[in-house]
Amino acid sequence: MADEIKNTEEVELTEEEIRAQMDEQHRVRLEKLDALKAAGKDPYTITKFPVSIYNSEIRARFDELENQDVTIAGRIMSRRIMGKASFFDVRDSSDRMQVYVRIDGVGEDKFAEFKKWDLGDIVGVVGYVFKTKTGEISVHAKDITLLSKSLLPLPEKWHGLKDKEERYRKRYLDLIANPEVKDVFQKRSKIISEIRKFLDGHGYVEVDTPVLLPLEIGAAARPFKTHHNALDIDMYLRIETELYLKRLIVGGFDKVYEVGRIFRNEGMDATHNPEFTTIEMYQAYIDYFGMMDLIEELYRTVTLNVCGTDTVEFAGKQIAVGKPWERLTMIEAVKKYAGVDYNDWATDEDARRAAKEKGVEDGVDANSTKGHVLIAFFDAFVEDKLIQPTIIYDYPVENSPLAKRKPEFPAFTERFEYFINGTEFGNAFSELNDPIDQRERFVKQVEAKRAQGGNDAQVDEDFVTALEYGLPPTGGLGFGLDRLVMLLTNQPSIRDVLLFPTMRPNF
Repeated sequence: MADEIKNTEEVELTEEEIRAQMDEQHRVRLEKLDALKAAGKDPYTITKFPVSIYNSEIRARFDELENQDVTIAGRIMSRRIMGKASFFDVRDSSDRMQVYVRIDGVGEDKFAEFKKWDLGDIVGVVGYVFKTKTGEISVHAKDITLLSKSLLPLPEKWHGLKDKEERYRKRYLDLIANPEVKDVFQKRSKIISEIRKFLDGHGYVEVDTPVLLPLEIGAAARPFKTHHNALDIDMYLRIETELYLKRLIVGGFDKVYEVGRIFRNEGMDATHNPEFTTIEMYQAYIDYFGMMDLIEELYRTVTLNVCGTDTVEFAGKQIAVGKPWERLTMIEAVKKYAGVDYNDWATDEDARRAAKEKGVEDGVDANSTKGHVLIAFFDAFVEDKLIQPTIIYDYPVENSPLAKRKPEFPAFTERFEYFINGTEFGNAFSELNDPIDQRERFVKQVEAKRAQGGNDAQVDEDFVTALEYGLPPTGGLGFGLDRLVMLLTNQPSIRDVLLFPTMRPNF
């Protein structure tokens, strides 16, 4: 075909040669467009086309649709011209469909026009459903219409669009060249729908909270900063939805959740993107054990409804989402995997000595407390061992500024995180509702952040004021939607489940 890049598996063109061919095809296609316009047949002036059915439905309902007229539309992906008859494949959003065109079926003029069309052009077809001698379900064209001209050639058919960076940067082209990619994002949509169905069914109310905030809070995450011209104040893109959602519990909502876009001005890797989606939920009058039960049920239900099974393959492993999740305190987990017992440390110095003996350095310095050391042991010895869904609970107060202290063990909080394949997937608390304790922890957070260069960090005094009016005992939980989508679609990188991941500009 004249409109395909000539390349085979045996003879591979250089990038410069491919670019030269693309430039030439761009020129040729522009000339074809000019000719169409000169003939009064500009395809871009067409505003609608009465599609009656999707290609996948034709396949599913062939027995009843055979010999019936249909109207379809889509992109030309291949074609075979054979004198007075031709075949071409049209792909719509659901599937591909073979179309049979004869000169005596569409007329001499239309057939002549068709022979000048290119791969990638978007066309409409009116015809009847039939099956070829080889058994291929097809549409026999009675009329064909060019609906939009493709001025650039599609990726060549032998190698397609393979470069990861180019696929992320030009997702529209990735979806055309690699149609299986669409399945990931259709499943993502279904996952969100199933989560909403689950939470709505449990009496939760979906809400929206502000994305632009008037202050930078003391939490460790680094925000994006902007300026509001009308108010003449600096503002910050939110790094969480938690504090506003808990204000709503103060205000009288018993169960709320938000599917929220979050922004953190931090690093990027396989599980982190500067903007991502979280789902946070808060429920009055339950504790973190109630949230443990809720998240297990949510994951089990969503996985079963989306995947048709509650055991999924992820990163080469079979993840049993549907089985009861193991639950360990952080102390128990460190003892199990590191062979070190927190309860043997009488002092902070004992803990630091144990860390030195075991070679644990990250997160430990001369001022580290027993809590800091326990966390360092967990990071060094435990997290990557948690392959099957596992809940780790009772975290040291040192890294849990928003969680309620355990009354019988005040050095620890009623907090849990759950892990799958060695990665944290979600975080939950019995929420701290003591305004005095909360303010003290906020102050320490702000001091720590300012010591690290976050000079704009402030205590959220309005949130403390809200707590002073009274927050009932509350369980709260947040998890990364993107990581759940990665799990249920078996994708290795967060960029594979974001339609348009953050990229360095290509200019």
